[in-house]
Amino acid sequence: MTTTSMITWDAASARRAERQFLTGPTGSGTPVAEVVGATMGAHAQVLSAAEVSVGVRTSTLTRADVRAALWDERSLIKTYGPRGTVHLLPARELPLWSAALTAVPSGPSPFPPDVRLSEEQAAQVLAAIGEALEDTCLTLDEMTEEIVARTGPWAGDRVMPAFQDMWPRWRQVLHRAGWAGTLCFGPNRGRKATYTRPPVAGAVGGGTDGATGTDGALGTFVRRYLGAYGPATPQHFAKWLAAPTGWARTVFRELAAAGDIEEVDFEGTRAWVAAGDTEFPDGPPRGVRLLPYFDAYVIAAQPRERLFPGAAYERALAGGQAGNYPVLLVDGVVAGVWHQRRQGRRTTVTVEPLVRLTARQERELGEQVERVGEVLEARAELVVGEVKVGPHA
Repeated sequence: MTTTSMITWDAASARRAERQFLTGPTGSGTPVAEVVGATMGAHAQVLSAAEVSVGVRTSTLTRADVRAALWDERSLIKTYGPRGTVHLLPARELPLWSAALTAVPSGPSPFPPDVRLSEEQAAQVLAAIGEALEDTCLTLDEMTEEIVARTGPWAGDRVMPAFQDMWPRWRQVLHRAGWAGTLCFGPNRGRKATYTRPPVAGAVGGGTDGATGTDGALGTFVRRYLGAYGPATPQHFAKWLAAPTGWARTVFRELAAAGDIEEVDFEGTRAWVAAGDTEFPDGPPRGVRLLPYFDAYVIAAQPRERLFPGAAYERALAGGQAGNYPVLLVDGVVAGVWHQRRQGRRTTVTVEPLVRLTARQERELGEQVERVGEVLEARAELVVGEVKVGPHA
């Protein structure tokens, strides 16, 4: 290990991979929540993708373990995380996440004035959600009834355009209820999602004391992010969080002035790490990994053009957006895409490499395909060839 303020891409990539169990899988006994926490959340819009994100970072965990942590042990919660998207988060970290997410300034409403909720109405809805979900699980239709009963008919007006349908007005703040710690997902009821109160209280109502947040929670959150994905710039942090760039610059400036983060030279760019966290591996990361849709590493690791070099930038991104394709990671960079199609207890994993693999890398790819099958509790077959499906397939 070396200590330096001149950080190369290889060194940064190697440290990120180490800290997120991508250099080598963690052994048996590592809690699911620890793996999820190391990646700063697991994207779970499609739960099976989150299960693969967790499983491939370990040698033994399967989707059953992830579901047990989520629904039985409650060490994980499924809720709205960065960018307002559905994530798995460690339950014990919910207060930190809530304090950070509610500190992010909200942008202008995308809806016309006659559709929007006023801040007073939004506060009423958030309070009603918390009351309605106490000690119960409700579907969205059931939540609408409860919220309207506690607020007024205006909350249930179907005025919000969404997916060729019209949703009730109150759903504009559904994600904010997750951020505030008043709502998380419960077990599905048939094909319908349900919602409930989290097992751990979040920072209900948000509230901040300056840019760094109540009791420094936002500062702690930024240092956690930099520990996982640093060196990083305020722009990188803002992009990952879908936050205003100007606000992120202010946060970083205040944390630097307080001595909580420090500046480094990252490939000629001014970037930041947590104070004192300047040790990096000497060499680049090695190994082959298969990462699913919207894996946290693929979304957060920057600069994106270094993570997706050459042909990968066109093939594995969708209009510059990461996460739309499952990716083949070779020595820390994206080197292909893949897709799995399940039939019963078998799954066919088609991998399209964009570089020539060595014999060692081919063996590792076979092991990774086998591991994906184990995570999904299926027998996996590897096919090397063109992935013919589009993003989100």
